Amino acid sequence: MRAARATDPEAGVIRFQPHQRIEHLVLIVTFIALAVTGLVQRYYSVGLSQWLISVMGGIETTRLIHRGFALVLTLGIAYHLAWLDYRLFTRHARPSMLPTFQDFRDIVNELKRGLGLKAAPTHFGRYDYRQKFEYVGLICGSLILIVTGFILAYPVAVTRLFDGQVVAAALEFHGYEATLAVLVILIWHLWDVVFKPGIFPGDTSIFTGRISPERLREEHYLEYAELTRKAPAGE
Repeated sequence: MRAARATDPEAGVIRFQPHQRIEHLVLIVTFIALAVTGLVQRYYSVGLSQWLISVMGGIETTRLIHRGFALVLTLGIAYHLAWLDYRLFTRHARPSMLPTFQDFRDIVNELKRGLGLKAAPTHFGRYDYRQKFEYVGLICGSLILIVTGFILAYPVAVTRLFDGQVVAAALEFHGYEATLAVLVILIWHLWDVVFKPGIFPGDTSIFTGRISPERLREEHYLEYAELTRKAPAGE
């Protein structure tokens, strides 16, 4: 969602508010903890998994840590959705993190540029289509993990209401979604915020809350144009 539009010639443009930066930091810690404590249970037969479980104090302690951080994730997602609801329906703010038809047009334009069929650059707003789809994937994936995780945490209570196959299905959904989430972070997200040319050794804007005007102009030109009351070339 949209952050404050304050600027400072030396510090840069405010891109993320303090609560957004705290959210992201909590999410980093929570994700790493859930990934480690969850994957070692899913791939228990691997030697590294058994060693990590031993380091954490055994399988029961590992499960306890996993559930503790799962609660943190649940509270974090609940807070974010409540804030999103407030921004959209009370403040009537623009849903800048949600995909629109323009994002699909941007994808087509980028494909054309990649094939050499079009030379005109694609102008992005506050977030580009990659960031938006990753955001939607994060929210949807987290909800899947929360629901299936609840089922796995309370299988007896669940089977009183539903068929036992629900628990087996939840186990598969939970494991595969968690594995997919880890792969997306390692392959997609880390490239985008750490290893991408011009970013390496890392994008610090989510930690400092600010981005340089030059980088904002290059990567999010429509946002830059709005801030400076200019229109993109050709418009």
